[in-house]
Amino acid sequence: MDNAGRRRRRPGKPMYLDVIELRDFYSTLLGAVVVRQVGPCLAALGGPQPSDRVLGFGFATPFLGPLRGRAERVLAFMPAGQGVLQWPADGPSATALVHEDQLPLADSSLDWVYLVHALEMSQRPEVLMEEVRRVLAPGGRVVAVVPNRQGPWARSDRSPFGFGRPYSRGQVKRLFFAAGFEADRWRTALHVPPARSRSLIRAAAALDRVGAELWPAFSGVICVRAMKQTGHVAALRRRRALAPSFSPALNPNAGVVGRSAL
Repeated sequence: MDNAGRRRRRPGKPMYLDVIELRDFYSTLLGAVVVRQVGPCLAALGGPQPSDRVLGFGFATPFLGPLRGRAERVLAFMPAGQGVLQWPADGPSATALVHEDQLPLADSSLDWVYLVHALEMSQRPEVLMEEVRRVLAPGGRVVAVVPNRQGPWARSDRSPFGFGRPYSRGQVKRLFFAAGFEADRWRTALHVPPARSRSLIRAAAALDRVGAELWPAFSGVICVRAMKQTGHVAALRRRRALAPSFSPALNPNAGVVGRSAL
């Protein structure tokens, strides 16, 4: 992330990182720490049933693997400003390159949506949340991972969580409520600093448990689950143009398309 750090986004001007940068980060030791610490955080928020359809949006693929055997279908959409890569590695691609304000899915076609490296990178998170609400079935759930505004990860260029717009718990709650969601379960993760020290990385699990008890307000990320409220009557703005809807088929010939190739 060092080269990306020199292009740090200005506050208030979030922008998606290139998919190549995200892929490369998750191939590092620090990226492995993120997966090991955030994965259980997401599991604690519950998960899909065998008949459920699941979508990961942003760069959620490092966390979608455990869901593949639990749900009817697991898809991964990546925003046009980021680029796309094939996932999973051991089968036909379940990914698609999309615009965040025009998700090519029918209304009420999903049961779970996972947002990772999404809300903080989006220039219009309220529009993204409106689209998430549209494609979720009544009672469907959205799970989001966002950088904690008070945590050290939001202030460091060593991980993707140091880019874009960090959130406080109150900001996430208000964003969800405005889109017709009620947050009903919260967790925190990454209670260790984003250091590359091998000794610190080896001790990350133990330190994370201690940090969760002693300084949860300074976690690296906030994990939240929220339910779509069918009785919500707020006037949700409709910005999406008429676009085709589909249930994406798996593509065995997909590859990697970085943002620079678009």
